Amino acid sequence: MNISEPIQVLPFYYRAARNPDPGAVTITTLVTPSRYPVLSRLASHYNGPISVAVPFQSPLSLPSLHEFYTSNPAIVEHVDIHLILNSPPRAFNTWRNVARAFARTDTILMLDADFYPCTPFAQRIQASQVALNLLADNAMLVLPAFEYASMDAGKYTSLFPVAKRDLLPLLDNGEIGQFHGAWRPGHAATNYSRFANASEGEIYKAVDYHPSYEPYVIFRRENAPWCDERFVGYGANKAACLFEMYISGRSFYVLSDDFMIHQSHQYLESTRKAERQLNKKLYPAFREEICLK
Repeated sequence: MNISEPIQVLPFYYRAARNPDPGAVTITTLVTPSRYPVLSRLASHYNGPISVAVPFQSPLSLPSLHEFYTSNPAIVEHVDIHLILNSPPRAFNTWRNVARAFARTDTILMLDADFYPCTPFAQRIQASQVALNLLADNAMLVLPAFEYASMDAGKYTSLFPVAKRDLLPLLDNGEIGQFHGAWRPGHAATNYSRFANASEGEIYKAVDYHPSYEPYVIFRRENAPWCDERFVGYGANKAACLFEMYISGRSFYVLSDDFMIHQSHQYLESTRKAERQLNKKLYPAFREEICLK
């Protein structure tokens, strides 16, 4: 791979057999081969449109991609695959932009593939005039993110709660908590206490914004800023995407009936540490630049 060459994209390397309903919410995400199993589970569970960026690794990876794509009828029916050539490794924001650019509906959920939406959030949004009005006004709807305290418990999606009434006891006894709770600014503005006590159907504004806030959001693509592609690897990449959207005038509103849970896996901590150090230096200058712009 010659990273001095421009990135090339082969959109719709695989095109889903079903054309999505224009009012549907398309999940946009990215995967590498190690995440194929979680994407397969997501496709089977969501049963709706998914737009996926896949970085090309070598010609030998194409047969495994084909095997993966054809292994699950839900993938064939609902998932568009966009192949990215000559990409630097772990260029997450570039890959996010590709997945978003070729989504086939106006409304998207920008998601990491290892999250498992537990509730029918898309159907509820379509049935809620309040949610539709917020999206029309360029709001970002937050799908609250949780994780199990036990890594083993987070591996079994078949046992995940499927309604808020099932989630709350686990939240009360500490079995489940805020995603990446050790780094509170990342999701604290979602206000998990208010989520737990919200009335049915409530959609409330996230008011305690922090520049490190990086929830998973549903929004209309039109006129939304793109993710800045200078951020490569872990640390501030998604926060930078959302910061620019926030500064452009988009507010965060939390869906209090819906949630998703992280599917547990090991992290490459040595790699993440180095990437965080680089992006930590870039992010303050980026915020200043965006504010001036």
